[in-house]
Amino acid sequence: MSAVDFAEFVARLATSSGQAILPFFRAMHATEDKSCGGVYDPVTEADRAGEATMRNLIKRSFPEHGVFGEEFGTENADAEYVWVLDPIDGTRAFISGIPVWGTLIGLTRKGVPVYGMMNQPFTGERFSGDGRKARYEGPGGPRDLRTRQTEDLAEATLMTTSPQLFAGAEKQAYDRVENAVRLTRYGCDCYAYCMLAAGHVDLVIESGLKPYDIVALIPIVEGAGGIVTSWSGGSAAEGGTILAAGNKALHRAALALLAG
Repeated sequence: MSAVDFAEFVARLATSSGQAILPFFRAMHATEDKSCGGVYDPVTEADRAGEATMRNLIKRSFPEHGVFGEEFGTENADAEYVWVLDPIDGTRAFISGIPVWGTLIGLTRKGVPVYGMMNQPFTGERFSGDGRKARYEGPGGPRDLRTRQTEDLAEATLMTTSPQLFAGAEKQAYDRVENAVRLTRYGCDCYAYCMLAAGHVDLVIESGLKPYDIVALIPIVEGAGGIVTSWSGGSAAEGGTILAAGNKALHRAALALLAG
């Protein structure tokens, strides 16, 4: 399969999932709580419709590939290539009518993220990357993505979905970084990583992520010149505590504060 064929297929996944999801955005729809009495974890008909659409396309086109999705679990997990899908990353934003959610389409080879796309069908934006380069498509036309080269924490902009992600020692570690940066913004889920790749912010710090929350975003940030790791400096592909930075110097500085 050629690179052009692959790009066209991922574009089909994005277009088809967007068509399944958009009718539910800013419309009346049922929302369920997956938390079983814990922290509110909403899921909607749109989540399920978007993932089902992508799974069906993948199965028809690449029956030998595996799929790991937030809503319907894992199939063929031992395959060389596994698609990692989050139909709506930012469901809380989605049900609130705020367009900072996105569909995450990631592909791993032997467990390593090799391609990712974030599709925002409401704004008509797509961010994609393969770890070597990253691209934007949307209003204003296509362009390459490059991270900002801020190296001083005192000049940096930090984003996290919510400070409520952190508790105990993790909260203390996160606070050390927030107290060191110039500006902090909350609440953008996957969109924060794309803004990092586009050079608008410098750091993203989160905790409690699952693989489907981060796999697609790693090749985008890295393709734009950034770095994404766990708080220990290891692979971020399994989720957990995540640090994304626009460059290695800023990453080292933030990692040192997280470590105390």
